[in-house]
Amino acid sequence: MLEVVIPGAETLRLDFLVADFNGTLALDGALLPGVMEALCSLSERLEVHVVTADTFGRAREALAGVPCKLSILSLGGQDSAKQRYVEALGAVQCVCLGNGRNDRLMLAAAGLGIAVMQGEGAAVETLLAAKVAVPDIGVAFGLLRNPARVVATLRV
Repeated sequence: MLEVVIPGAETLRLDFLVADFNGTLALDGALLPGVMEALCSLSERLEVHVVTADTFGRAREALAGVPCKLSILSLGGQDSAKQRYVEALGAVQCVCLGNGRNDRLMLAAAGLGIAVMQGEGAAVETLLAAKVAVPDIGVAFGLLRNPARVVATLRV
């Protein structure tokens, strides 16, 4: 569990990390540098889930060896499917990472939604749904490794 006490706001008690794959953890179906190691490290504190449309069909292979639950979604209604997935876990206990338009609902529902902007870009609607926006996945992982950074960003 990861607890983040935010002065003047809520206390986050996060048990789950739910991430999109392409555009967030990977580019063109290949994991970005450092992602495997970071997910393995974070899995010691958070239960890791990857929820994806798997555009390039490489998620299962890329995540082999990573302690996570992979859910590959069918076409159509992926935004609401991701939101339902997070709600089934307990949305307030989730930190969600995403960049695409189909990630916006899960980021909005999450206790902590982080929009990641990198090689694939990020949908404006997703940026507006998130509590925090970061320039790349490494910075997102840095926030989770150093919760005081989340506090500095979200305190009132």
